[in-house]
Amino acid sequence: MTQDAAADPYAAKPWLPLYATGLGPTLIPEHCDMLSLFRAALSDPSAPAIAYFDGAISYGELDANSDALAAWLSQQGVVRGDRVAIILQNTPHFVIAMVAAWKLGAAPMPANPMYRRDELAKLFADGTPSAVIAHDDHIPTVLEALDKAGVAAAVVSASAHDFQTRDDARVLTGRRPVPAGASDLLAILADFAGRARPPLTPSADEMGLLLYTSGTTGQPKGAMLRHSSLAFNSQVYRDWCPLPAGSSILGIAPLFHITGIVGHIGAAFAASSLLILHYRFEPSMVLDVIRERRPSMTVGAITAFNALMHAPGVSADDFASFDGLYSGGAPIAPSLADAIQAALGQPVFPAYGMTETTSPTHICPRGIRPPVDPVSGALSIGVPISNTESMIADEDGRPAAVGEVGEVWMRGPQIMAGYWNKPDQTAEALSDGWMHSGDVGFMDAAGWFYLVDRKKDMISASGFKVWPREVEDVLIAHPAVREAAVIGEPDEYRGETVKAFVSLTPGATADLADLVAHCRERLAAYKVPRVIEVVDELPKTLTGKIQRVLLRKPAG
Repeated sequence: MTQDAAADPYAAKPWLPLYATGLGPTLIPEHCDMLSLFRAALSDPSAPAIAYFDGAISYGELDANSDALAAWLSQQGVVRGDRVAIILQNTPHFVIAMVAAWKLGAAPMPANPMYRRDELAKLFADGTPSAVIAHDDHIPTVLEALDKAGVAAAVVSASAHDFQTRDDARVLTGRRPVPAGASDLLAILADFAGRARPPLTPSADEMGLLLYTSGTTGQPKGAMLRHSSLAFNSQVYRDWCPLPAGSSILGIAPLFHITGIVGHIGAAFAASSLLILHYRFEPSMVLDVIRERRPSMTVGAITAFNALMHAPGVSADDFASFDGLYSGGAPIAPSLADAIQAALGQPVFPAYGMTETTSPTHICPRGIRPPVDPVSGALSIGVPISNTESMIADEDGRPAAVGEVGEVWMRGPQIMAGYWNKPDQTAEALSDGWMHSGDVGFMDAAGWFYLVDRKKDMISASGFKVWPREVEDVLIAHPAVREAAVIGEPDEYRGETVKAFVSLTPGATADLADLVAHCRERLAAYKVPRVIEVVDELPKTLTGKIQRVLLRKPAG
């Protein structure tokens, strides 16, 4: 940055007066690594650590189980600096495997359990794990992927039926025998109980997580996240949400995603809280879990809360135990936030972060309703959290003026060390500690930040810029629309034209002319969709983000 501080509206951190009482610009980290954070939670070994359907694991049992798995992994040759791939849904095995890896000084390397052979082979070839832990029904695919990648690794099979007796047919399939070529996790825990060697103590700067940001298209990029970054942002969730003694966390986000790892596992360790798991997201089943366990906090994709809002029989009473809902990963339409609060009785507090920033860099402070920008109609993503700088950068990388649109940059203790084996892409994403998000946004005079959209998703219609999120927010405000996604479609005359895909609320019918008229009343003519297509469901990642890129592909 070449401008002096007087010309930099971000240097004064105008957002600080918005912080909740007790929170300041500096948060002193209590732990430098995730293993010490977990050990702090062991102050009461009998305290419940994980609830899984009708099963429960105490912190002491989690410690003993991760000791046993660490001993077995050590016998297989896993050493400090290695990677341990964890390809699991939201089950206790996931947490056990992460802690076991940390006890050996190895880095967990989570991956999506929906990935097929070629997708996994890309990750294995890049991350070269020494061990892989996956569900029994996924083991054949894992073995094929390891073979294709030319990687030798110890393979562990985990059954989703373990650690509980009340199988839920909505998400669990039948129990399978341990596949050939893999070792059974439960047998390992029994055989190696009490045989763990003393755990290592990772340093703050060691890689505590290798998490890939892309694996289905292009070359995968593994974000190298330090132990100190994981521990810091786990404490942020505890202090900013906040999570007092006796709180419990509903694990609604996938644990293989940065939100699940930090906002669920890390936050639970930081607060010595109970983490409530349920294999994978299915709205009616999650409602049953909420009614039985009465959790106090969760953070997840806005699409998950949208689905819960439309689940049969849901009421605000079901969510009475919560002290607010947190959502990140994608901008939230103001009308959707209002609808969720009306249906579930809980406000939605926005948060913002990336895999590369170890989850949050911005959160809406407690007790404040996030503002809506009167010009763009965008709901604020919050303000920069403690120890964190953020700014809007113009095209030359200089601080943009208040209200001016540019790229969101962040700098702080949660920023990644870089991309695994990709120095050129690291240099593109990081400069002087600043993470270049690729998101376009702005800051208002009070210090609230807003997202406009992703740089790459901007539509140029007859030379005018159209940000899909603005059109999507307008469509979602229509009572018949449940979800919306907007893309640019090639057009010989305009260059690009605006096309929308919508799914409808239960029981609603589509009147396309009415939807177009709704948009014309609220948008400039060049922003109004020329084509609106009704679909049953919009394509999403398992973390709940709508995948516009899939809508651009030809049918079939």
